[in-house]
Amino acid sequence: MLSRANSCGLLGINGYMVCVETDISKGIPAFDIVGLGDVAVKEAKERVRAAIRNSGFEFPSRRITINLAPADLKKEGTSYDLPIASAILAAMGVISCDMLSKSVLLGELSLDGSLRPVYGVLPKCIAAKEMGFDTIFTPLENAQEASVVKGIKVIPVKNLTQLVMHFRGDISLSHVEYEPNNEEDFSDEHDFSDVKGQKHVKRALEVAAAGGHNLLMIGSAGCGKTMLARRMPSILPDMTFDEAIEVTKIYSVAGLLPPDSSLVRRRPFRAPHHTISPIALIGGGRVPKPGEISLAHQGVLFLDELPEFGNNTLEVLRQPLEDGFVHISRINASITYPCNTMLVAAANPCKCGFYLDDSRECTCTQREVKNYLGRLTGPLLDRIDIQVDVPSLKYSELNSETPEESSITIRDRVNKAREIQRKRFLHAKIHCNAQMSSPLVRKYCHLGKEESQLLRGAFLSLGLTARSHNRILKVARTIADLENAENINAVHLSEAIQYRMLDRDLFR
Repeated sequence: MLSRANSCGLLGINGYMVCVETDISKGIPAFDIVGLGDVAVKEAKERVRAAIRNSGFEFPSRRITINLAPADLKKEGTSYDLPIASAILAAMGVISCDMLSKSVLLGELSLDGSLRPVYGVLPKCIAAKEMGFDTIFTPLENAQEASVVKGIKVIPVKNLTQLVMHFRGDISLSHVEYEPNNEEDFSDEHDFSDVKGQKHVKRALEVAAAGGHNLLMIGSAGCGKTMLARRMPSILPDMTFDEAIEVTKIYSVAGLLPPDSSLVRRRPFRAPHHTISPIALIGGGRVPKPGEISLAHQGVLFLDELPEFGNNTLEVLRQPLEDGFVHISRINASITYPCNTMLVAAANPCKCGFYLDDSRECTCTQREVKNYLGRLTGPLLDRIDIQVDVPSLKYSELNSETPEESSITIRDRVNKAREIQRKRFLHAKIHCNAQMSSPLVRKYCHLGKEESQLLRGAFLSLGLTARSHNRILKVARTIADLENAENINAVHLSEAIQYRMLDRDLFR
């Protein structure tokens, strides 16, 4: 007898429908799964066999053939266990084939028939809704994640027996509703009020957060670069619902979404070690997975000790930082992962770390100093909008009792600036000033005569490139937005120019 069940696969962060076709026929007993499944899919045979028997049902001693269609796309993971078992039971007449064909099933089976959580449920649920299905069955732990999608009933299932009883009409499983209260706590132990002094660095971080600009901090060892960077999430603007969906899809595909959670509502902060490989940073592998830059989508990618990263590792960042996505090509498929992230980096000025420190003597030669930051290539630095020096604190600043500005106060100004940009780019499909294309820069960064002369002088004296010229204008536009100014004036432009630290060649 022939039966069909519906499930979903993943291609990047997007789901696609998979039809689980089952044929039970006479012949030598066998159990075959075809349709380009990986090892986990092939091993489903033993899990399904044991789960059906231990759930109190008879497993047929016949020839069983399972086809996962479309057969030309690679299937991976354990989420096909439940639809395979259900299709077999439907072919045996245990449950109705008609009821089964109207639903989508996801879940990994334990040997006792209970369901384990799987990854990628959110994009699969979105795909099921787009294909016209109105019901999806998921493991209990994945139900809140799937409930974010409106217009489709999400029914949590504990075990195979419970699903069979539901299809038979013996019980009626209820669907779950989206519960915003299940979202993560926004309280943060890292607050800018803990940071003494460093007024101009805090200002640079505020400008970066308001416009989504890349930022590089250079300063001697122990001056607080990492401390400042780790407080960056506390001033980032609130995520919109659409942004939260994008981030949650990536974390769901990567298997990093906590159980029983719904949406990632806090902007990500990723801080990989400098020994990371290029593939781990931008994504890839035999079966391509999102890398750190995609896991930081709509958030911050923090690279501490930037010159210590491998040259190839840093160079692969150039195109993703510019494009906002990573395209990975493999024999089986070509996958695109979004990486609209803000790069925040920190670097010592030299190997010993004390070249810019007035209180400690640098032991490096001039050649060593030049070579150390020389590891950062011009094309990469060109993509960093804000370059700021972080001086060492004096004892009077460190021991000051003057209260510092809190992250909540700073974030309030950032949110107001982002709201201006949201309205400005409502029809441009971008969210912040850093994403402006050249035509948009010309449209929204118009300069007066005085400002044009100021930028022309900076362009000639600093030897700026066309890219750095545009980035100065974007930063100036953000500074103007923070002051709720309609036009960019000389003060805004001057502040943006001073953030080009390396262009001013302070290390000569």
